[in-house]
Amino acid sequence: MRLLSFILAICLLVSCRQKDKSTAVSVADYFSYGDSLESAGVRLIPIKTPVGEFKVWTKRFGNNPKIKILLLHGGPAMTHEYMECFETFFQRQGFEFYEYDQLGSYYSDQPKDTSLWTTERFVEEVEQVRQAIGADSTNFYVLGNSWGGILAMEYALKYQKHLKGLLVANMMASAPEYGKYADDVLAKQMKPEVLAEVRAIEAKKDFTNPHYMELLIPNFYHEHLCRLAEWPDGFNRSMKHANNDIYVLMQGPSEFGISGRLARWDIKNRLNELTVPTLMIGAKHDTMDPKAMEEQSKLVKKGRYLYCPNGSHLAMWDDQQVFMNGVVKFIHDVDSGNL
Repeated sequence: MRLLSFILAICLLVSCRQKDKSTAVSVADYFSYGDSLESAGVRLIPIKTPVGEFKVWTKRFGNNPKIKILLLHGGPAMTHEYMECFETFFQRQGFEFYEYDQLGSYYSDQPKDTSLWTTERFVEEVEQVRQAIGADSTNFYVLGNSWGGILAMEYALKYQKHLKGLLVANMMASAPEYGKYADDVLAKQMKPEVLAEVRAIEAKKDFTNPHYMELLIPNFYHEHLCRLAEWPDGFNRSMKHANNDIYVLMQGPSEFGISGRLARWDIKNRLNELTVPTLMIGAKHDTMDPKAMEEQSKLVKKGRYLYCPNGSHLAMWDDQQVFMNGVVKFIHDVDSGNL
């Protein structure tokens, strides 16, 4: 009996060692990018534009031929930094994913030609990035937040043949409806005296007045952009590194409504063209109407809605567990053919 117990113990030990070895090999494969010079997955991808060739910054995590996710940050012209929270959650799942600074953003080239800052040109940039990372309809997921959601939807409308899944976080499909929601709902949640000061500054177009952001940050941004008492370091860095010239040109001077080149953007009546599995993510305290996000999930052919009851525009941070669990489940369901 003792001999049998000894043999079983040896077998168990060998099995555990083999399991550990197998895990080690798996991890080694996951972080092996085949680079001649290890660079932690960072790569500058050449992008051809109508006014010349430039480079955009990307960072790859993992090696998974079944799931390749491209993260599209907001702004326009914010940075990938506020999306660093995906690193923990996606690596736990063994997903291959890419952080990416769009052209004009801090870590990429920042050309001065303003003709580059159009939705159509950005769509072609994303397509060139897709080709560079070797993604296709068998494995390619795009996840866009805010302006990145606009870009994700526009990309899908033109190139959904290359997509396996689409994730749109906190972005309505109509800029005019977004502006109306800001005026009719969000503005009325402000203290009347604060709103009056904000409107007075806007009427004078005195957007560089420091008092404008002094009013908006505590009374609007902390309510609807990120509700954490202390903003995450990645978000602070992203705000610090924003290219305000491009941001103002396309979005307008603040997140309180929308102006600039995107003011009339509206593809809501085209959502029925999307046949790729799509997750729409809304949040109770978002700058975007969560009911509109739910409606969008029903307008696409294969939609799902994720609601974050404690979240705002950056629900990936202030309602993190609900947000990330829903995103991960959606990707697994699409990968397994359950959506």
